[in-house]
Amino acid sequence: MKHSPNAAGNHGSRPQAQETFLTHLTPLILLTAIFFINFISRIALAPLLPQVKHDLALSHAQAGSLFFLISLGYFATLLASGFISSRLTHRDTIKYSSIALGIVLLLTSFSTGLLGMRLGLLALGMACGPYMPSGLASLTTLFNYRHWGKALSIHEMAPNLSFFLAPLIAEIFLYWFTWRTLFRVFGLAAIVLALIFHRFGRGGKFHGEPFQYTSIRQILANPAFWIMVVLFSLGISSTLGIFTMLPLYLVTDHGMDRNWANTLIAISRIAGIAMALAGGWATDRFGPKRILRIIFVLTGLLTVFIGLASPQWVAAAVFLQPIMAVCFFPAGLAALSMVSSASERNLTVSLTIPMAFLLGGGAVPALIGIIGEIQSFGWGIALVGGLIMTGSIFANFIRLQDQTPQ
Repeated sequence: MKHSPNAAGNHGSRPQAQETFLTHLTPLILLTAIFFINFISRIALAPLLPQVKHDLALSHAQAGSLFFLISLGYFATLLASGFISSRLTHRDTIKYSSIALGIVLLLTSFSTGLLGMRLGLLALGMACGPYMPSGLASLTTLFNYRHWGKALSIHEMAPNLSFFLAPLIAEIFLYWFTWRTLFRVFGLAAIVLALIFHRFGRGGKFHGEPFQYTSIRQILANPAFWIMVVLFSLGISSTLGIFTMLPLYLVTDHGMDRNWANTLIAISRIAGIAMALAGGWATDRFGPKRILRIIFVLTGLLTVFIGLASPQWVAAAVFLQPIMAVCFFPAGLAALSMVSSASERNLTVSLTIPMAFLLGGGAVPALIGIIGEIQSFGWGIALVGGLIMTGSIFANFIRLQDQTPQ
């Protein structure tokens, strides 16, 4: 799964130094569009969940478990992405991943019971998993390294836009159609984008590299790796994990109108885009360990605030929490890059992120659903907030390596 610039260059995909950033802007936008449909398809169930839960007669725990299945499928194929792209090329991996996602979404839209929905969402996660490593490998071979920052910042707009647009798009479709129609539209969009990429896309015309299992054993034996898995699990819990169950919590525990709940959640994500940039500046200025300790305490407190807030204050809590939560990722990624040597860094990231998504984006929503079944969603969210605060303790044990140029 390692995709070094030099290796990429050996495959003839290396851009020439004289090429400008605008030279490959159109292929970059196409990759970003594919990443957008990949990401929004995984989180769109959150704003749809109150209606899906009603239509399929699901319990709170069953509803929460659906996100675990998406994360489980994503975890499995993200780990296997190096094997997949080593048999195909990165370009073909992107194309077939998007086609598979489209087919799965179309089939899942016809689910009439819990079993069909579970199988469909597990397959949805599996279809999405191979994209990220191949997408990033293709992107970094399109551009000279001097333009990587700009290119990656555009590509990473896809998740931020997804968090903002998913609740709004869901409400539009639920007003005029049904959640099944939204799944079908996303499915057709994924297939159409794959066909456009096949015709006009560039980059990625080389094979990936599978995991070297001797290196995996060495990384798994490093305590710093497991600390980072915990920290990223808590960081993803504070963003994706809470986001997935928030609409159902607001509708069920606070009796909020679904339309207003999804609108509120969408608005609350706007400020987070700018705060992520501020988090990056603060990380460079004060160091990742210090920033992580502060972020986990404040994000945990605000998450507890969401769970225990009265109806008069819950809207303020929903708005404030993501503003702080998104600051985790610049500091977290910086720390993750500093806990291993340069030769192990790519593999460390490739192992940490899937595990963290499985726990923070899958197990946490399931836990909130179970507690919602026993007590209330609010208590489940408050418990997760308490767990997030423990991240400030774990952050103290990170040992960052010197990152002078090699």
